[in-house]
Amino acid sequence: MNKKVLISLIPVVVLIVVLAITIHVFGSSALNGASQTALIAVAGLCCFIAMTYFKVSWKALEEGIKETVSNASIAVVILLLIGAISGTWILSGVVPLLIYYGLQVISPSFFLVCTCLICSLVSVMTGSSWTTIATIGIALLGIGQAQGFSEGLIAGAIISGAYFGDKMSPLSDTTVLASSMTDVPLFSHIRYLVYTVLPTMIITLVAFTVLGLEHPVTDAGEINLYVQTLEQKFNLTPWLLVVPLLTGLMIARRLPALIVLFLSTLIAAIAALFFQPHILLEVAGADAPRGLELFTGMIKSIYGETQIETGVTAINDLVSTSGMAGMLGTVWLIISAMTFGACMTTSGMLHHITSLLVPLCKRRASMVATTVGTGALLNTMLADQYLSIILTGNMFKRVYKEQGYESRLLSRSIEDSCTVTSPLIPWSSCGMTQATILGVPTLTYLPFCFFNLISPLMSILVALIGYKIFQKK
Repeated sequence: MNKKVLISLIPVVVLIVVLAITIHVFGSSALNGASQTALIAVAGLCCFIAMTYFKVSWKALEEGIKETVSNASIAVVILLLIGAISGTWILSGVVPLLIYYGLQVISPSFFLVCTCLICSLVSVMTGSSWTTIATIGIALLGIGQAQGFSEGLIAGAIISGAYFGDKMSPLSDTTVLASSMTDVPLFSHIRYLVYTVLPTMIITLVAFTVLGLEHPVTDAGEINLYVQTLEQKFNLTPWLLVVPLLTGLMIARRLPALIVLFLSTLIAAIAALFFQPHILLEVAGADAPRGLELFTGMIKSIYGETQIETGVTAINDLVSTSGMAGMLGTVWLIISAMTFGACMTTSGMLHHITSLLVPLCKRRASMVATTVGTGALLNTMLADQYLSIILTGNMFKRVYKEQGYESRLLSRSIEDSCTVTSPLIPWSSCGMTQATILGVPTLTYLPFCFFNLISPLMSILVALIGYKIFQKK
């Protein structure tokens, strides 16, 4: 190992140590600011090493940070709109209505497997794991909590299903990016994914089925309490289903995500004015301007933290919202993480670290394992799945070509690592987003994200077996 590689590893090692200490000291609240501080501090160390040892100018580092952070601007707006849609869907009664129906229809024994399948279907149709988790995912979380499941187990089923659909949907941005970076036709890429994704999903569904069947019988009285409380507090009319139906129609018409999220938030806010005016008055508070109480409550549901008193503590937590303000910590974390990633990339230190991995690609299995490991490593270091997909594709494209393997093997290996491991990293954009939306810490749901944990291993296993992998002479 040469000196440049050793020097390049210093910021990574320091970051891991500092984050480990931070999480130990602050626990689940580390993402409220301590982790962001650690990332910015280590980014400063990275810049110091880059300028003193690698002789990279500050202007180059600054430009790298500016370009990387600006690339995340659309994701930041999407995050804010996800916070808005989460607030309006709850206060309008859409989520409470879905919970109300779900408690009466879904059997607790098969709740987990049904949750995974429902999120898979919605994510395939939307092409977005984030949108799936922010809408139907929140409703399923409420149903599962009422049935006595742990929040980590429910979140694991939701995320597993959402990321299966995200990988298999032609509307998914990560799927399109992985195929385009490797010059593989989109549907050829999706068809090739089936050989690793399908067995992974079958194992995942079996696991959730077993866990559901082993779940103790839920007290019917507790479920009835949820149903009656929601019925008394909200005006639960079937007309509220118009909101998710219109949202689904916009998605089917392939409208851009920003437009869908904005219009869905607006429609839900209007529904709240018609069907839940008493909720909006409660949110507005006694100090709201006279005559503008409903308007005040509606705006607060979009941007701010709201608490609704139902008389049952568990339901109070279920229908509380944080709006766009609740996503600001996630935005802060994304900017901090991408700043560190930009410094590592611009300085060339990331290149020196990853250069260690390319010589490992001697055989088919080791080549795929190295690709999968690199994708997961870049997710950890860069905290962004898009950058990980781009860099992994660029690094290994020549290697796969020289070894005589099809590009679709590379595109599949990238998806099996970069896309699915992103929500498992607490400081990544996906990890922080899902933890914020669901209100479940990343490390709490991580052990139950069976699909995300098994996918990289399945990719390596299939490569080891050699099934449907062809090498050109």
